[in-house]
Amino acid sequence: MTATTPVLLTHTCRVCGQQLAGDPLLRFANMPGVAQFLPDTESLDRDVGVDLEVRQCSGCGLVQLPVPPVPYYRDVVRAAALSPEMGEFRLKQFGEFVRRFSLVGKKVFEIGAGRGEYLALMVQAGADAYGIEHAQASVESCTARGLNVSRGFIDHETDTIAGGPFDAFFILNFLEHHPDPVGTLKGMHRNLAPGGIGIVEVPNFDMMLRDKLFSEFTTDHLLYFTRDTLATTLRLSGFDVPEISEVWHEYILSAVVRKREQLDLSSLREQQARLETELRAYLQRFPRKLVAIWGAGHQALALMALMNLAGSIKYVVDSAPFKQGKYTPATHIPIVSPDTLRTDPVQAVIVMAASYSDEVARTLRTMFPSDLNVAIWRESGLESV
Repeated sequence: MTATTPVLLTHTCRVCGQQLAGDPLLRFANMPGVAQFLPDTESLDRDVGVDLEVRQCSGCGLVQLPVPPVPYYRDVVRAAALSPEMGEFRLKQFGEFVRRFSLVGKKVFEIGAGRGEYLALMVQAGADAYGIEHAQASVESCTARGLNVSRGFIDHETDTIAGGPFDAFFILNFLEHHPDPVGTLKGMHRNLAPGGIGIVEVPNFDMMLRDKLFSEFTTDHLLYFTRDTLATTLRLSGFDVPEISEVWHEYILSAVVRKREQLDLSSLREQQARLETELRAYLQRFPRKLVAIWGAGHQALALMALMNLAGSIKYVVDSAPFKQGKYTPATHIPIVSPDTLRTDPVQAVIVMAASYSDEVARTLRTMFPSDLNVAIWRESGLESV
């Protein structure tokens, strides 16, 4: 029958949201419309080929098919899991994963459990394994095997998974089907315990390129990940990516990921408080407003504002003519030329000139050999010179 062309679903990247590059990288005519649930005698006359365009994101570089996902994209169908060799590979892989990250008895979650082919192996490896699967028949098969699998699909970062938080997760050759892979990964991220880790695997587009495997494109797979674009996707989803390797005869990219936690910057706040106390003690050694600061760079301006020095500093010296005659933002301290130190003297100068501080201090010592107190503001504190 005559091939039909699917309507484009999107002109933007499914991962980063930027525009897909102009012309398609490839066009394929009369391709199979599905890779699963193949036509039988009764449906054969309704089966038609489809035309595919392969496009690349202009931002993150991810190669993708800008077409609607197949109707069953939420369901996991694993013919490969029937292979004894694959079963041995997975059991060894899971065993090493559980041992390496001390997951014996810990809660490990599979996104897309299918009929429990891999989840049962994770149980065998020693983990307390849970899973989610969209296909009702597959969920029933898992339940019959005594596996802890619920029916559903993770497609949004606000999704809550019963039984969480989990210590680890895995998603194997399923992410490439997802129209919103970042939503799925962020949803998992939300349900992981602090420091949670995972295995994310996808078909290896690097190998497809090396071996010129043009027949690997399929409507079932919306996304074609290289090592770089997989790492980008995972990082955009809130994960650190300590390693990505090629496994299973190089057909699979296997990433180990770790939940990225929000940075703890309390040490910076503690440093601010400590240095402010030190600075206040230094200022008290001199009469009010007989101390100047040298430097009107961004760090000095921030320090003056953060430590509320408006009423304590007489003026700010800076050798840049375009800053002279102006005022410091927020604190409104006048900015003057170095000559002002002679015409309107102070008793002390605090140098806040970052990498130029030592050079400025030498200049001050040349200008005022002994009758001026000079201190350099360093990350460790004030240093008299």
